[in-house]
Amino acid sequence: MTRRSCQQIRNDFLQFFRDRGHTFVPSSSLLPADDPTLLFANAGMNQFKAIFLGAEKRDYARAVNSQKCIRAGGKHNDLEDVGRDTYHHTFFEMLGNWSFGDYFKEDAIRWAWQLLTEVWGLPKDRLHATVFGGDETEGLAADTEAMELWKKVTDIDHSHIHLGSKKDNFWEMGETGPCGPCSEIHIDLTPDRSGAALVNASDARVIEIWNLVFMQYNRGSDGKLNPLPATHVDTGMGFERICFVLQGKHSNYATDLFVPLIKQIETLTSHRYGQSTGIEDRFDATDCANLADVAFRVVADHARTLTFAIADGVLPSNEGRGYVLRRILRRAARYGRQYLGIEGAFLVKLVPTIVEMMGEAFGELRARQKYVIETILGEEESFGRTLDRGLELFGRKAGQIKQSGSNELPGETAFSLYATYGFPIDLTQIMANELGMTVDIAGYNAAMEEHRKLSSSADAFKMDAVANLPATDDSAKYSPASIEAKVLGWVIDGSFVREGGIEAPQAAALVLDRTNFYGEQGGQVGDTGSICFDGGEFVVENTTLTGQCVLHHGRVKAGGIKAGAAVSCRVADARFDIMRNHTATHLLNWALRGVLGEHVNQAGSIVSAQRLRFDFTHNQALSSEELVEVERRVNNRILADLPVRQEVMALDAARQIAGVRAVFGEKYPDPVRVITVGDGSDASVEFCGGTHLSRSSQAGLFKIIAEESVAKGVRRITAVTGHAAVACVQEMDSSLKAAANVLRVSGAEVAQRIEAMQKEIKQLRKKAPAGGPEGFVVRHEAKTQAGSIIIGRADGMDVPSVRTLCDVQRQRGAVAVFVGAVTDEKVTLVAMVSDELAKSKKLLAGDWVKAVGPIVGGSGGGKPTLAQAGGRDGSKLDDALNAAFEYAQGRLTS
Repeated sequence: MTRRSCQQIRNDFLQFFRDRGHTFVPSSSLLPADDPTLLFANAGMNQFKAIFLGAEKRDYARAVNSQKCIRAGGKHNDLEDVGRDTYHHTFFEMLGNWSFGDYFKEDAIRWAWQLLTEVWGLPKDRLHATVFGGDETEGLAADTEAMELWKKVTDIDHSHIHLGSKKDNFWEMGETGPCGPCSEIHIDLTPDRSGAALVNASDARVIEIWNLVFMQYNRGSDGKLNPLPATHVDTGMGFERICFVLQGKHSNYATDLFVPLIKQIETLTSHRYGQSTGIEDRFDATDCANLADVAFRVVADHARTLTFAIADGVLPSNEGRGYVLRRILRRAARYGRQYLGIEGAFLVKLVPTIVEMMGEAFGELRARQKYVIETILGEEESFGRTLDRGLELFGRKAGQIKQSGSNELPGETAFSLYATYGFPIDLTQIMANELGMTVDIAGYNAAMEEHRKLSSSADAFKMDAVANLPATDDSAKYSPASIEAKVLGWVIDGSFVREGGIEAPQAAALVLDRTNFYGEQGGQVGDTGSICFDGGEFVVENTTLTGQCVLHHGRVKAGGIKAGAAVSCRVADARFDIMRNHTATHLLNWALRGVLGEHVNQAGSIVSAQRLRFDFTHNQALSSEELVEVERRVNNRILADLPVRQEVMALDAARQIAGVRAVFGEKYPDPVRVITVGDGSDASVEFCGGTHLSRSSQAGLFKIIAEESVAKGVRRITAVTGHAAVACVQEMDSSLKAAANVLRVSGAEVAQRIEAMQKEIKQLRKKAPAGGPEGFVVRHEAKTQAGSIIIGRADGMDVPSVRTLCDVQRQRGAVAVFVGAVTDEKVTLVAMVSDELAKSKKLLAGDWVKAVGPIVGGSGGGKPTLAQAGGRDGSKLDDALNAAFEYAQGRLTS
């Protein structure tokens, strides 16, 4: 058997099947397309699921690829096993070949055997095959066809063909849908080839290396199996596993997929992987008790996962797949810090090695390397600021608990580690397990629930669900011209009424048989307008979509309207401004990718008549130059008077359009509406159900009015078009002229004059006392990613003076200031937070004083940017200031 590199092994597999008429299909993104049941792509068949279900056809009947997969979170979750053994991974590749109604069992078995034994030279006497042995409860016979084919088209030892149970050898996509028997190929790794009895026994000495699935049945909703009209083949081979087999190793981490990465980790620490084992090839160590070696494996695996996931557009966050990614990063950071002694951000230093190793096979890594590095660095630095303090708290609490004779970490402590220091609960559980302890999960959940109750808004409004509303024909919504319709009823107080009538000034939501009003969806607001009837008018203030029913919300302005009445639907002129803003949103999306890079993905949008708001993935604020360039590109497209084509086509065909953009997580219909602005390879192409212009020039003018952060890794641009953009430019011009008059300079010199004045102000501030007024003492000062925090004490000052002091510190650049004072035996607490920080809701002044006030025996509140509290116990003021600092740190670094 010739020793091959992992790169050669991947190429061998792909070329073998290319030579046999298979089309190479690139790996899909780790973000599953149109499949809300998946956190991440976790199998090669994910992107072909619609073909198996009969919902999609492609122009090829045979396919081969190497699919990027992540199994962490959800049903398939290998996260907790990674590092504790030498073969589990959160990120892995799945090699696979497929037949869609073309070849079946004979070719699948023959080719698998040829590749394994003739191309790769695996010893035939070490290979075993399993076939489905039947299932009496399902009335399924054994797959004798596959068994006979193994004997006919291969020279496998017949005693190495084994019958397997339904659990091991019958594959199903889900509770319903295509399914069928499978034939697995196992390799015996025992020294004397004596592992026949260990096949399908979950023993590491005899492992599965390839699964051949033969889809020949369809399971209906009644649970019954019926033969499929066309049969399919779906195979999967774990890339990391076949690499360690072909390279003669005992561990995945000893292959050239991981050794360069482990060597790079070694440059960051004094530890050496596998050093304690004493074996010749220390990278082939299988010691799972040595926590330093466990840490090497965790860091290597998780760095790969982070690099690939972020390159595909997943961002660490506090929900969904983003939270899974954040947990992975923090798990790796903890292992690296605690067991390898690595200080500072280190995962980011592994990205270039991963890109160098994997960039040829997955070009997106090279294209987005800078973006990946920036994202990981920001996340590492954020967690790093609280990691050590969290570890210290855990160690102290764990020690106290052990001394008391208990082995359970209280739920309140686990929640504190999460809320204040950013430790995911599973990370706390791992740390506890390493000390022979458990975590009070019930207590943790109770603390979390209490936190959610306190954080929830008392003003939250939820409309009652209305069941069984009739469907509305809204096919006329793309033409604002008036249409005639019939009233089917209305919704009042959550109930649908089909008979009777309503009169002015009754408010209701009208239901019509057909409409030209656009119901709010896809980020576009609902239409306004009027519904006229004999003797009266219903004013439409908003339009929403509930299921397939369009609801026209408003009130009867004059007269009375009855069920069954004929009406005329007239959409307001504001529709055209909405169309301007929606088409401009597509141009903005296109321009941002051109200026910032292909990592930009839509993260949300709102399109109204007044403005457009577009959220997108990007790690830092746009510079003035970048904003100008984005504006320039959009306006150039507007001035070019480009055609805006609105086409409806099959979803599969639409997905094949070069450069097409779709919003992740959005479920698109089939057929789907495609909006194209411009022509050729540089056109903007998006799936979209909204209303649009017919020519780009109708947008008139595009002007950005704000750019800000809305979440970590997500920016927001607010812009206007048409008349609103002209008014904005005129207002800015007027303001510039007014400023020039005040400064007594020309408009072109305003910026230069203001800059000179700022320098003068800085010089004057330097002459002022550094800490503020006499008597003010800074207790804590820290810099966070959001900005600087200042916590201070100013005894003797009255409330207005304390507020002024806070304002001075804010003017000097602090984003969050908390000052306490004891005056005439009374305690004053004042918190001040910047507007941007308050908008992000990471730190709110009102919540800040509410959290700290009880320490000094007081209470208080206020606005998100300014709040105060009073108290009675001045002896606890220093404790309160310490708590204020920890609270702010926890909110701004978690």
